[in-house]
Amino acid sequence: MKWTKLENASQLDLIKNESTDKTILIFKHSTRCNVSRTALDRLERNWKEEEMRHVTPYFLDLISYREISNQIVSQFGVEHESPQILVVRNGKTVYDCSHFDISYDTIRNIVLTSKN
Repeated sequence: MKWTKLENASQLDLIKNESTDKTILIFKHSTRCNVSRTALDRLERNWKEEEMRHVTPYFLDLISYREISNQIVSQFGVEHESPQILVVRNGKTVYDCSHFDISYDTIRNIVLTSKN
């Protein structure tokens, strides 16, 4: 899985713009949480580049960049959880989930149905 690190709040505007052409996945990860590590491992282990070539995955380290997570709440209207994924299309969240609800198969189905 080829993550783009989300380390600057200005990237959120880029994500909104980019999401008009591609589907964006944001993974909010806590390096202090075993559930988050497990969800991340499961997602990375199941990710298939050939199925998800039209998706740009962003990785947010919540411990280092908590303020960006707070801005995600206000810009995308999704309450903070950890771990959490958001699928963004056309500047809006089309799907979000957290903890053990994070599933590659579900994300793939959402992504395929939210394509232009």
